[in-house]
Amino acid sequence: MRKNIFIIALAALFMASCGKPTNEKAATYTPPQDIVIESDIMTPEVMWSMNRIGEYAVSPDGKSVVYNLTYFIIPENRSKTDIYIIDIDGNNNRCITQSFASEYSPTWNNDGSKILFMSAASGDMQVWEMNPDGSGRKQVSFVEGGIGGFEYSPDESQLLYTAEVKLKDNVADIYPDLQLSSGRINNDLMYRHWDQWVDTYGHIFITADNGKNTLDIMEGEMWEAPVRPWGGLEQVTWTNDGQNILYSCRKKVGKEYATSTNTDIYQYNIPTGECINLTEGMMGYDMNVVVSPQGDKIAWESMERDGYEADKQRLFVMDLKTGEKKDYSVGFDQNATNLLWAADGQTIYFISDRNATEQIYALSLATGSIRKITEGKHNYISIAWAGDKLIAGRQSMSHATELYIVDPQSGEARQLTKVNDNIFNQLTMGNVEERWVETTDGKRMLVWVIYPPHFDKNKKYPALLFCEGGPQSTVSQFWSYRWNFQMMAANDYIVVAPNRRGLPGFGQEWCEAISGDYGGQCMKDYLSAIDAIAKEPFVDEERLGAVGASFGGFSVFWLAGHHEGRFKALIAHDGMFNFESQYLETEEMWFVNWDLGGPYWDKDNPVVQWSYANSPHKFVDKWTAPIMVVHGAEDYRICFTQGMQAYNAAVLRGIPAEFLYFPDENHWVLQAQNGILWQRRFFNWLDKYLK
Repeated sequence: MRKNIFIIALAALFMASCGKPTNEKAATYTPPQDIVIESDIMTPEVMWSMNRIGEYAVSPDGKSVVYNLTYFIIPENRSKTDIYIIDIDGNNNRCITQSFASEYSPTWNNDGSKILFMSAASGDMQVWEMNPDGSGRKQVSFVEGGIGGFEYSPDESQLLYTAEVKLKDNVADIYPDLQLSSGRINNDLMYRHWDQWVDTYGHIFITADNGKNTLDIMEGEMWEAPVRPWGGLEQVTWTNDGQNILYSCRKKVGKEYATSTNTDIYQYNIPTGECINLTEGMMGYDMNVVVSPQGDKIAWESMERDGYEADKQRLFVMDLKTGEKKDYSVGFDQNATNLLWAADGQTIYFISDRNATEQIYALSLATGSIRKITEGKHNYISIAWAGDKLIAGRQSMSHATELYIVDPQSGEARQLTKVNDNIFNQLTMGNVEERWVETTDGKRMLVWVIYPPHFDKNKKYPALLFCEGGPQSTVSQFWSYRWNFQMMAANDYIVVAPNRRGLPGFGQEWCEAISGDYGGQCMKDYLSAIDAIAKEPFVDEERLGAVGASFGGFSVFWLAGHHEGRFKALIAHDGMFNFESQYLETEEMWFVNWDLGGPYWDKDNPVVQWSYANSPHKFVDKWTAPIMVVHGAEDYRICFTQGMQAYNAAVLRGIPAEFLYFPDENHWVLQAQNGILWQRRFFNWLDKYLK
């Protein structure tokens, strides 16, 4: 049984109540309800009242879809995730979990008689099962410390799960008399990653006979699978005969791990214990392997170059009998993700971004040809089979994620879930317009312009330049719960969102133009975009702002010293301010090595010298615009000290400034009340200087 689980970190509101739970904490259980809003204009409170469709799986007979729904209880600053089931025709939508605990990762057993899922109802996260109507709940696994994910073998005789393993001594182990010490002893790099200290390693276990026989297939190995920080069970699977486990892993430690993206696909044979590297010699990311229905081939996403996390995501196929590998994306100047085999094993469906929308494509193995299936001003973000149709998650700048049924031949789509209708039917959305702007080097750049609801062409509006993060992350038709374009527009701003140099979806040359050139053409592209839109009669060019996070935050810091009076207000979230300190503070060294060219002490490298010469902290003397800085303490990719430096510099220069600091957030803002506070201060700052 292949576990069709897809993480969709985007939202939807479900309109039906789950009923009351039966356990003792029922008083605090609040299922989603219909929400009536006072205005047709979106607010932070309305947006955080939208709940979020997550993982989903189609029943074996193709007649039902089971999916997660997460909603936020704002007064308690917490979330709750339930499992819902819907008929494939869109009818009979109902909640089937009613416990206080959240339930995750729903999937089906082979005959469709049971739904399997994860829950911490008994304390630690474990595998549970229930009937499709929610009855007959039963705990299946009893792993001490809990699990991170699971997948049954094809014949359901064995359970694969991931769990954290402690493999190195801490202070209390070394000095038993110092049990209360909070100290950490580190002797190599990658001692913390993204938002956590690396104290344990995720390993893959298989168990049979109700847990009597359990095997850690990575025993003693000081690396993890799935791969941090994003990896899930999409990186682990069974071969069809149930004899092998295929998984992605970067089998490196310390400094070597921190400087490399060389992640390979391994095949572990259960009867013999032999583990072989299927992608040995392939030097970049090799991830997310999927096995053909016939079991004779595998496909996966592959990057070519070690150390380059934004390399082209190629579509590779391997014959398991002969070992022959083939790149089917040669000549296809786009990324290929979310690979899905057709039943005959002759076609692979996938998602790819082109010109700032993400659509479904199909590869014919027989001819090597690639065909675009869908069109439209939206993003498809996941796909699975539902009989002879595809079920897909879809979103846009104007609508949170819903599930759709898509014809794989015509691309015609029918909306399956309508979990957002209650709120979206009450809101007026601003028009989203595609513009093509000429850049300073004579190229065409796609720029999204988002208009306020109830736009009046006879008025003059303040405008915001949105600076994208990543840095290689397309300004596509995404729906965000923080950097939400419709929320900005709802506050009466014209939003200018350019696909500047360094973004995928416009060919690899365009994407790669940013590496080693952070202060170059990409910055000129930003200014080209805002200058073009500022000429419109409905834009007040005396009331322009610039906002962004991550690379976008760096962009705002850089523009602060180079905008020549264009901007009257700036907001930078989790941005790089001082490249020299950033190089020695970050954890994923491959990123700064590739994008900045290497360490600042490499005086003979012209790319390095150009990069560090463009560090924003070198231009603080030219700052004039009021600036708001936001940072989270648990952001280890870009440490909060970067934000502190920028804020302190502004204050010392006499520039109006505000520092919004979250001690319990990482590179994002994930908690409801923090998210609402973020939005309130965001618009408070902009309104103060632009209205």
